[in-house]
Amino acid sequence: MSDSFKNPYRPGAGHTPPHLAGREKEVHEFDKLLEQEEILENMVLTGLRGVGKTVLLEKFKPRAIEAGWLWVGADLSESASVTETNLATRLITDLSVVTSSMTFEVTGAMPIGLRPETNTTEVALSFLTLTGIYQSAPGLVADKIKAVLEFVWGIMQQGGRRHIVFAYDEAQNLSDHASRDEYPLSVLLDVFQSIQRKGIPFMLVLTGLPTLFPKLVESRTYAERMFRVVMLHGLDEDESREAILKPIEVADCPVSFDDLSVSTIGEKSGGYPYFIQFICREVFDVFIQQVADGANPGVPVDAIQLKLDTDFFAGRWSKVTDRQRQLMWVAAHLDRPNDEFTIQELVAEGEARLSKAFSSSHTNQMLGNLSEQGLIYKNRFGRYSFAVPLLGSFILRAFEPPPESLRSK
Repeated sequence: MSDSFKNPYRPGAGHTPPHLAGREKEVHEFDKLLEQEEILENMVLTGLRGVGKTVLLEKFKPRAIEAGWLWVGADLSESASVTETNLATRLITDLSVVTSSMTFEVTGAMPIGLRPETNTTEVALSFLTLTGIYQSAPGLVADKIKAVLEFVWGIMQQGGRRHIVFAYDEAQNLSDHASRDEYPLSVLLDVFQSIQRKGIPFMLVLTGLPTLFPKLVESRTYAERMFRVVMLHGLDEDESREAILKPIEVADCPVSFDDLSVSTIGEKSGGYPYFIQFICREVFDVFIQQVADGANPGVPVDAIQLKLDTDFFAGRWSKVTDRQRQLMWVAAHLDRPNDEFTIQELVAEGEARLSKAFSSSHTNQMLGNLSEQGLIYKNRFGRYSFAVPLLGSFILRAFEPPPESLRSK
């Protein structure tokens, strides 16, 4: 039996699940943005790891294309944020994928950056063409990028196409670097704000961790008015049930999950789509084997929890210092560890639990370090939260400070 039926669940970074549950509201928000003739709002799609940002972004793509938009995009790696020039290369590279099939005729002198010809020549908007326009345009990097986008828009209008979505995943990697006098994040915002003011319908869609929007606003205060922020959370009980059951229903699998199994999976996953896929994949394999052995199927909670801890949490936890672990252990003991917390709340909880408590300044410093490691994030209101879903529960399972570090009761 195990050889006859393929496991329908697909955990993985950005892997599309067999059924996307509970994101109708967010899809509707995106559809409304596609109705814009003049771009008044862009989108920031944000949330913790495992909530399905990348999957939802991929869901947006065919909807945009069906609505007549071109789609440009990629992951924004750290290398794209090193310099303004790197960002320009990223944008031009991605844009050329959809413009290379477009051509324009040139008679006599060619446009800026291209070799002069005396005869009429048909030129493709290839990467080389766009790069030539960029290099020959006067001004700073932002001015050069604007020149490229404005030129492309002019050619698109002649062919009856107008709209482009520039969609970038992992956008929290984009940063300004004042110490090196490089401001790629500011350049990105300046470019799109400028061309949109001119009526060019190129829309920016950025996805990333909750640190993304505060970084945008810190870079350019007008970013607060430039973006519609869509925050993804875990699925509710009904949506989780749909995400759990629909894949095996569609695949006509020989096993099914009873109400107890569904409830257990929903509870252990916290409603986070990645964890639902991960746990369901493990449970499915176990159920297939149990049925083949003639046993009653049951969810091996402890074994799956251990595998999840090992595969997902352990690598992140191994990079944290002992003192940082104590601080995160304190955070996990707060009344609402999965919600936001303040430095003052951490200091007070630490004083109640540890013999050597944390000062406010030390707490602030460590939270900054943990934020750089992607374990904690700070919102624009100065409050903090775990950046990894269910991390607090893992800490309580996996870590206990040395007895001598605990306050005597």
